[in-house]
This record gives sequence, C-alpha cells and structure tokens, in this order.
Amino acid sequence: MYEKKPWLKYYGDVPAEVDYPRCSMYEAVIAAAAEDPDRIAYDFMGYTATYRDFAEQIDRCADALAALGLRQGDRLTISMPTSPPGIICFYAVNKLGGVASMIHPLSTESEIEFYLKLSNSRFALCLDAFFETFKKAADKTDLEYVIVSKIQDYLPPGKKALFWLVKGRKTAPVIPSDRVVLWKDLVMNSRHPRVPAAKVDPDDVAAILYSGGTTGTPKGIMLSNYNFVSQGLMCAHWVGMNKEHADMLAMLPIFHGFGLGVCINAVLMSGGKCILVPLFEADQAAALMKKRPHYIVGVPTLFEALSKNKRFNKADLSCLRACFSGADTLPRVVKERFEAVVQRQGGNIKLLEGYGLTEAVTAIMAMPLGEYREGSIGIPFPNMLAKIVKRGTTVEAEPGEEGEICVHGPAVMLGYLNQPEETAKVLKKHDDGLVWLHTGDIGTMDSDGFFYFKLREKRMIKSSGMNVYPTQVEAQLYRHEAVEEVCVIGVPDLEQVERVKAYVVLRKGFTPGPEMEQELIAHCRKDLIKWSCPREIEFVDMLPKTRVGKVAYKELEQREVERLKALGRYAGDHA
Repeated sequence: MYEKKPWLKYYGDVPAEVDYPRCSMYEAVIAAAAEDPDRIAYDFMGYTATYRDFAEQIDRCADALAALGLRQGDRLTISMPTSPPGIICFYAVNKLGGVASMIHPLSTESEIEFYLKLSNSRFALCLDAFFETFKKAADKTDLEYVIVSKIQDYLPPGKKALFWLVKGRKTAPVIPSDRVVLWKDLVMNSRHPRVPAAKVDPDDVAAILYSGGTTGTPKGIMLSNYNFVSQGLMCAHWVGMNKEHADMLAMLPIFHGFGLGVCINAVLMSGGKCILVPLFEADQAAALMKKRPHYIVGVPTLFEALSKNKRFNKADLSCLRACFSGADTLPRVVKERFEAVVQRQGGNIKLLEGYGLTEAVTAIMAMPLGEYREGSIGIPFPNMLAKIVKRGTTVEAEPGEEGEICVHGPAVMLGYLNQPEETAKVLKKHDDGLVWLHTGDIGTMDSDGFFYFKLREKRMIKSSGMNVYPTQVEAQLYRHEAVEEVCVIGVPDLEQVERVKAYVVLRKGFTPGPEMEQELIAHCRKDLIKWSCPREIEFVDMLPKTRVGKVAYKELEQREVERLKALGRYAGDHA
C-alpha cells in the first residue's frame, strides 16, 4: 500500500520529491545569509541580528572554539534556553565539524553528569543562572572548558538594565578560571584567527538529542547534517516557506527536536526570522504577536494557554499563515478554542496536527494546509515513507487495520549513541530492502494514505483482558463542559490487572466532588464501552508537565504505584 503513495494526490503545490542538498547545516544557513544578508535572522527580546550579523557571529564563535582547541569530531554540550548564544554556538560547532549535544538548561546535577559522560564532551556552554549546578556535575567528568553566557549578553540597553534589577542581580557572579570562560570575553569581545569550515560528510553525526527518559535511562539520538537539512526543508516546502513568509514564533526549547529542527533550522535555512522566546509565558508570547509571525508550532498545552490569554484574545492575528500542534495528542476542544480566537481576531487558519519523533529529528508528516480529517496526524512529507505494520512483525497491515507506525526516509536517525542493540530494535530492514524506523507508536492508515495516531504502545492500558486507549477516554472527557484538562492512566489492580483512572482539572465555575465524579463517569459511559470508562476520577489543580509541556502521565502512574505500596496493596508492575 505505502509503495503507491496514495497521499500524493493531496500534496497540492508541494513537490512529491525534493533534491535535498548534501551539505552541512552551517553551509545551508550561510547560503541563506548570502542570498539576502540584510534580512533579520533573529529577534531576541528586541535585540535583532541581520543574516550578515548572524553569519559573522557564527564565524567568530567558531574561531573562538577553535582557539580553545575544539576540532572536528569533538563534542560540545549546549545547555541553553532558546537564545542567541545557544543557536550561534550550535552552528559554530557545526562549521568546525564538531557534534553539539543538546540538553535542558534545568537539568539536575546527576543528569548533567550523565549527559556529559555519555556524549564524551570536551566543551560545554551553559547559562550563568545554572552554572553552580553545572560546575558540580562537570567536576566529575573530563570536561575541559565551560563557557558561561548571560541572558543580558544580547539584550538592548533598556531591557538589560531591567533584567539586572529583576533577575540578574540575584545570580551569583561567575569567576573566570583556567577552566571557566565567559562567552562575552571569548566570543563577543575578542578576535581569534579565522578558521575555514571543516569538510564534513553530510551523513556523519552532527548533533545528539536525547529521548525523554520517561521509561528508563535517556538514549542519545545521533542525527546527521542530512537529517536536519532534509527535515527542515520538508517542513519549509509543506507550508510554502520563503524569505518573505518564514517568520516563526520560536517558543519551543532548542534541546528538543521540534524546537531546534522546525522553529530554528527550518526557518533559518529559508531566510526567515526566528522570534526567540527563552521561556514560554502566554502573556509574553501574546505580546510578541505584534512582531507579525507567520507561523506558530507547539504542543497542545501551549495553544490552550494562548487561547485563554487575555492579551492574545485582543491581538491582531491576521499575520498567521499556519499553526501546527505536535508532540502530544491534540484534543478537539483545544483545537476549536484556538481556531475560534484566531478567526475572531482576523486570522484564517486551522490548527493542524503533525507527527514526528526525535529519532527522525521531529515532524515528518502533517495535515496538508487545505485538508482536515478528524483525528488524523496527516500524511508523509516529501521523500518520507510511512506504513503500518502488524505488531511485532515487519508485515504491512491493511488500510484501517491497527498496528505500529514505521517510517523511512532522509530524516531518520543514524542510531542511538553507544547502544547498538537498542538501535537494532528500532531500525530494521524489511523485505523491501529498506531500513525502517519502528516508532513504538500505534496507529492506522486509511485508503487515502492519511495516518491516525492512537497511542504510544507502552501507554496502552490492559483492563480485564481488554485494550484501553487513554487518548480515546481523554477525548471523551474533554467533550464535557466542566473539563479543562485530563490525563487517563492505568492503576495496578489485582482483579483487573489495571483499572482506568482519570486525573481531571475542572474549568472555573465547576465544583469537584463525588457528584461531579459520577457525572463524568456517566458521560464516558454514553459513548465508550464499559471497560474503557474510568473507575475513579481524582480532581487536581494542575497536571504535571514534562519539560516540553506534554502531560507527564508517567509521573501520575508512579504516584499511584507509591500510594499503593504505602497502603500495602501494590499489585506489581504494569506496562
């Protein structure tokens, strides 16, 4: 079925095949800079840099890193929010043929130590506010240099002073040493001998991103230049990005494939402007709409927060050309609320779903701009193939038959760092001779080639011998007017193996209690078979979130396990 590519008839003006350039990310961005050097490359809280400025910043950073001793193949850990030093350093490392290891700036000491050792980093870049934690971890590794940047390094004078009064003065000053170097001294205020770009193989590892680690130890995902260049251009072609219409409100973090691959790399290769947001706050994001971004991409909780924000509800949204949600299931009520706000405020776009995973950089399929199918995550991007296989096999399933989503194409990772056995579990050669990435996600494909995501295979609940899909139950609960947010989990149970439980955040004006619990359970029973309905509902003020804004269902599952253990009623592992 997949060989026929039935989805191509829905491509519209999008090319079916693209000849992606075999170059480094640095070369792709420099080419965009050469085409229109006076366009704005990024805007950071009022500080702007043209493409000419940005190219010079990258080159100066590369010169500085080379002077420190960074050579082709060396690893440098970047532990930064979405900010100029983070993206400048990312492309500078790439120019030198090094490997950027991208981690969360709020990582704990033990996490930082793990990432530094796994990546075998010789160098690192971090923010001054988190330096003390970073240094404690670095002291336990072979790290040679820590480069420390400040948010105010790239703020306009007025905002720099304001930042100092509000936050900056609370941060302990970082004292340079033989191992600690200030970004401002090394890159901004110094000149080093100019170094040429390294000659790199586009298929060599260029960056390491990390799996979430929610089911165990995080894996280092090795991604090549070609992975990033092809994936970024796929996205650009899909929405018709060009230098006139490629401005992005970049609210997602650069340690995440969605933020780095789409919000940064896709935009900069297209000659657009990245409006950098170091920390997502709905009010700040709403204020940035005055900069007229063409695109917003994010997770469902981001769009829900914008929908409820008073400033966003008053903003002129006619500038928007497309908005995409990914990384988590998009509830229909969230989609409709956001679209209603946009339409009322002058916009004419739909909030469309996409699908991707870090093992393929990020998004590799999405809904076409002119299409909408209830519950669909869309169709594959140019040069990407996707299919559904029967679980536990490499045999293609029939249209409409449930199975595992597999993808093949230029965005698929090289493998997991230092884990050949884990790599072999997910990168498998099929009878067609192609190597397919087994995503671990369950879904279906219809006869037109549109895909439908069901859930992560490990999230499925086994209740009384029946398969329960949490996303299906959540979708039903979201249809109730009282429900603001919801997460459904399986709780270990001696009789049922797992029983279905829902955590619910109520909307203002609704009261939690036994009556509301029974009302919501009855609401589920109207449309769901009985074993899919929650046996229990717990009302909470907020749901825990992961660092990229997804609901942390694993945290809720662990909470239940600990509670049962404390009561002496734990029924054993469930998965």
